[in-house]
Amino acid sequence: MKSAVLHTVQLALADGAYASALREALCHSCAWHVDSVARPDPAGDSVLVLDEAAFGLLPLPLSNPERIVLITRRDPQLLAQAWDAGLVSVLSQDEPISTVLLAVMAAALRVANSSKNGSFGGISPIVEDDAAPIPPHHGHSHGRRCKIQ
Repeated sequence: MKSAVLHTVQLALADGAYASALREALCHSCAWHVDSVARPDPAGDSVLVLDEAAFGLLPLPLSNPERIVLITRRDPQLLAQAWDAGLVSVLSQDEPISTVLLAVMAAALRVANSSKNGSFGGISPIVEDDAAPIPPHHGHSHGRRCKIQ
């Protein structure tokens, strides 16, 4: 029997009720080890679920921003900071827990893929060897034309 992969998630959320609901959802959805922390520790391979205050505690530039899920209000300045830091998952405080779970699962997949590949490749890595050649365009077409009456 294959054992389930246990992902670690650090929750650094000031809203205790929200953190508790998210912890419960994570524990019931997959094999997660969930740590509630006052200060996130960016060392290691864990997924970090942060609010604005915890995000402000992280040293910039971030080494692996792909594994961070930021839950925040819709403040344009903070959203710009998140963009500049390279965050992939930024969610509103009003999002349902199920949406946050999807973002955490996506971040965990990015962590797992990075450990297989040895580095983060970004959202959509392009590997030159896998590129499909585009055939040259010919001036005339031998295809059939559709006749509409």
